[in-house]
Order: sequence, then C-alpha cells, then structure tokens
Amino acid sequence: MTDSKFRRPAVVLFITSGPLKGQKIPFADRTVAVIGRGLDATVKLPDDEAYSSVSRHHALLDIQPPRVFIRDLGSLNGTHVGDRTIGQRTGLAPAGEAQDASPEYELKDGERFLLGQAAFGVRVIDPEAANRPRPTPDWICAHCDRSTAQGARRDHPQDYLCRDCKADPNAPLRVLTKGVRAGEPELASLRGLKVIRPLGTGSTGAAYLAQHKASGRLLALKLLFPEMAVNDWARESFLREVANTRNLDHPNVVRLYDSGSHKGVFFYTMEYCDGGSLEDLRLKRGGRLKTAEALPLILGALDGLEYIHQAPIGQVKLADGGIGEGRGLVHRDLKPANIFLHGSGEKAVAKIADVGVGKAFDMAGLSGQTRTGTVAGSPVVSPRQQVINFKYAKPDVDVWAMAASLYILLTGTYPRDFDNNRDPWLVVLETNPAPIRQRNPNIPSGLADVIDRALIDNPQILFKTAAVLKQALLAAI
Repeated sequence: MTDSKFRRPAVVLFITSGPLKGQKIPFADRTVAVIGRGLDATVKLPDDEAYSSVSRHHALLDIQPPRVFIRDLGSLNGTHVGDRTIGQRTGLAPAGEAQDASPEYELKDGERFLLGQAAFGVRVIDPEAANRPRPTPDWICAHCDRSTAQGARRDHPQDYLCRDCKADPNAPLRVLTKGVRAGEPELASLRGLKVIRPLGTGSTGAAYLAQHKASGRLLALKLLFPEMAVNDWARESFLREVANTRNLDHPNVVRLYDSGSHKGVFFYTMEYCDGGSLEDLRLKRGGRLKTAEALPLILGALDGLEYIHQAPIGQVKLADGGIGEGRGLVHRDLKPANIFLHGSGEKAVAKIADVGVGKAFDMAGLSGQTRTGTVAGSPVVSPRQQVINFKYAKPDVDVWAMAASLYILLTGTYPRDFDNNRDPWLVVLETNPAPIRQRNPNIPSGLADVIDRALIDNPQILFKTAAVLKQALLAAI
C-alpha cells in the first residue's frame, strides 16, 4: 500500500506483533473503530494466548483523517503510547468525580501503541501537506486584523480566525456582517436578514434569531467555527452534504434554508421553532413529562423520522467512492435536545432538528471533536450498533434513540446506568438498558413493554423502522 493510492487524507493501522503481524487496515473516511477480542470489535484480535492481555473492548480509535485519536476503554492492562499509559481500570475515577476518566490521545505519524502485548503502528497520510503553507507572523485574523502564528492547521491564511476571536461568540457574526456589507458573493443568502438576538452558544458555534426583512419571517442563523484545516475538499464536502438536507420538507422536520462559508466561518439558516426543545420542556415540567404529553410529541417526531429515512437525497457518496443520487439520511444524534417544538400546549408540533448538518461538519473533519464530544452522538442515547458500526450505521440506530428519548422524557433518567467508575462508551457496549418501570412504576405496563423491547440492542435492534415503532406505541395505548 502506497501513499499514491490516497488522493485525500487517510490513516493506516499496522499490526506489528502476534499472529496478525503485518496486517494493514486503512481508514479513508471519518469513522471510529473499537479494538479488542470481542466478536463485535471493529478491529477484532484473535481470542488466543498471543492476545490474552487484550480486553474484549480494549480501546477506541476516533479517526478524523489526517488526525487519529485513541481512547482506552478502562481495560485491565491499559493502553501504552510511548512512555505513557492511558486508561486502565485502576486509573478510573472514583465515584463522585468526573465521569470521563480516560482522555483521548492524538497519535502522530509513525507512532506506536500497545494494547497489552499487542503492538500497533500508525501511518498518517496527508497528500495536501506539502502544499499547506506554514504559519507565519503575517497570518491575519479575519476579524481583529492582528498578526498571529497560531494558524498551524490552516490551508488558507485568508480563512482564519484567531483563538481569541473564536472565544468571542459575536466576533464570527461581525465577520459575516462585514462581508455582507462588502457585497461578498458567498454571503448573498444573508442579505436582507436582520439579527434580533442570540439564541445560544456551544463548543463549536453560536445561534441567533434573525428576521427576513422583506417577508417578516423569523429564522435561526447558526454559525460553526472549524477547529481543523479548512481545505477545499473539507469545505466542498460540508456544503454538498448540507445541500442534501435542503430538500427535506415535512411538518415534523426543521426546514433548512441556506448554507455557506466565509473567512473560516460556516453558516446556515433554518426554520425557527419558538417552543424550545423537548429537553427544555422536560426541565420546565420538573424533570419528566406525563405520558399524555410526551407520547403525542414522540409520535409526531416518529413521522418526521420515517420521512428522513425514506426521502430522496441529492448528491451523496456512493459505495464505489463516486457521487450519485441517494435515498434517506441517518441522523445519529437524536435526543430530546435535538427535537424542537413549534407552538405550545395541545397545538405544539415536534420537529427533528440538525438533520445532516452536525454529521456533515464532523465527517468533513471540521469539528475537531474527539470521542468525548459529539463524534457518534451522545453515549446516553446511543445503541451498541452506533459505536461498533459508526460509519455504516443504519436507520434503526435512530429508532432506538427515539425510544431512548421517550424513556428520558417519562423518567428523567437515562436507559442505561452510567457511573463514574466505567467509561461511558464501555457502558454502552457491555450493559443493557434498565426496564423503564424500574425508573417510573406509574408508566402503563403495555407502553412500558413496547419501550423496553424498542431498547433491545443486543445482539440487534428489534424495531427497524420508525413506522413500526409508532404502530407498536399506538397499539399499546
């Protein structure tokens, strides 16, 4: 295998000891991989003496070509990188301390790591590295105009925001405002918009309530701040994937209008939902909802989910690497915080948000998020299949997450028991959800039975489609 086979960044894993010595495993796309002796491991090592020191689910690779991070899953013997040990059961946090006790470690090209006695090597392939300019004091921030040499992973000096300006949630908005006033063509979709007030900020961006001056229509303007190199492939990949979601048109799906990028800031506009999220509603109700309120909202969201899984999609990446017509999207991050409400009371309509956008930002390698963040969704609402088969996750992972969201709304707790002594991703891989009536005995038994069956994910997810889950819930009530 030579670097010439890769036209864009890739990561190759080499096994350098034991019966599988010499095996090469290439990763050219954004994905995650579980390494261990378990039958469901992405990189499965033989269950023999040579690899006896390797746990069933030993470590997790978070692959963001050309970057790769490793995380120990609380293994007995730990994961060794150079002269340091990460993870290992004896090093996990005691009860009451931070849950995320095993941080990610970024592996460099040529670096080796050990899982017990199993040795691996890493080859990082970056065809664009030779053409990437080195940072100099002459790199200018697009907002504050200060010279800086902190743009170590920037491909285009003109598409750069310094760290201080990224920390100021309003600085990227001012960059876009300046560009709109200057008549920049990539910002044509933002002309005629008036920003009213902030809606919130997060680890990778900010959101604002805006109004279209001519029509008076309210919408949400979301800004995303890349943490990775903004090369042409990453930019085009993100914008192509986001464009695929513009055609989604369903009353239970938040509508996306326009998207683009300017000077290191990515943006998109979407339908504004004035009722907040289901998570906001749950907290407003004191921690959980009554069945009569939660169930109709989830049933509506399931209609939206069925549509998302079946809708015709424009330009998608095909199995052969080409681009062609596709059908259906997998959300991968469904949870109460990503289901919004339009209206209130009995007229409230549940709408699924962030369809494709977060995934596109992450798959293009722009988020810089590692497994602790939002790579494959959140562990508290993720089925096993989403961890062990992230790249090829099927619609049933969303169906499971919708059932988990209903569980959370009705109980105020997560389906699985997470504690500070186990890695949260290992909890997903090796434990089963608790029966819902253990959390809330007042839930009707028929409804509880459907929810419990919908949360089965070992060895497979029972409910494959949103429509099937909806019918089961309706039959139960």
